[in-house]
Amino acid sequence: MTHHDPSVKTRFRQHLRSASERLLRPLKRVRGGIVWGAALLTLSVLAQAPESARDHVVIVLDASGSMAGRIQPETPVDRMTAAKVALLKVTQKLSTNTHIGLLVFSDPRLKDDWVYPLGPLNLARLREAIRQPQPGAGTPLGAYLKKGADRLLQAREEHHGYGTYRLLVVTDGEAQDADLVERYTPEITRRGLTLDVIGVAMAQRHTLARLASSYRPANDSAALDRAVSEVLAEGGNAPGSPAIPAADFELLRALPVGLATAAVEALSQVENTPIGDRHAGSIPPDGARPRRQP
Repeated sequence: MTHHDPSVKTRFRQHLRSASERLLRPLKRVRGGIVWGAALLTLSVLAQAPESARDHVVIVLDASGSMAGRIQPETPVDRMTAAKVALLKVTQKLSTNTHIGLLVFSDPRLKDDWVYPLGPLNLARLREAIRQPQPGAGTPLGAYLKKGADRLLQAREEHHGYGTYRLLVVTDGEAQDADLVERYTPEITRRGLTLDVIGVAMAQRHTLARLASSYRPANDSAALDRAVSEVLAEGGNAPGSPAIPAADFELLRALPVGLATAAVEALSQVENTPIGDRHAGSIPPDGARPRRQP
């Protein structure tokens, strides 16, 4: 079941209104080149919006030893093979505008756990990367939730917040670092990243089912294909992402210079620092101000 966040645009408007009130007062007192400099910067950033508003997806793939087990007792197909087949089927349908990454944990044979670093879609290279992982050892899921989320936050910073940012986890077991899962997952979703989880051949619902943006059980190959397809098909329509669609930026182009500058400032205040880091000056994406430390 997918959990929707209907307040995304409301939060953006709150950010915009707050930033407008804060920035327009000093802007009214500034004259000459500074104002025009702000105008040029604002229009330059806004001009990038339609081109930059792409989907960013990081897939975290479980390569723990249990992924060598059969996805169903009556079939010879193991869970890792079923996951690879599902990913190979669905990724060939991705938009060429998508930026994607594949992060694998627990395969000691891999030279780099980023078998496909987050970046532009190169289908031939991606398919080669998907075929590489083999089942290995444990399930450090919490650490890899952070690693994947941190890379998405870095990308969001680089793209000024334009686009959608999604973390897809494909796993068949509970984390060995459950404390990190409990600590990091709420922060990941509070930052406005969409966290989708697919539980492969699990006897019970995964802990992430109550923490993630969406959870889908997949107890056979067909269900796994369908789950991966549904998640990746959502793309830019993902609920819970604070990124603003390109059409909304077209509306910003008509704003006065001061208000447009305020909008850019509001967008830049979405917190993109690494998961687990705390900065006193950060403004959470829900618009609430951080509490003062006692």
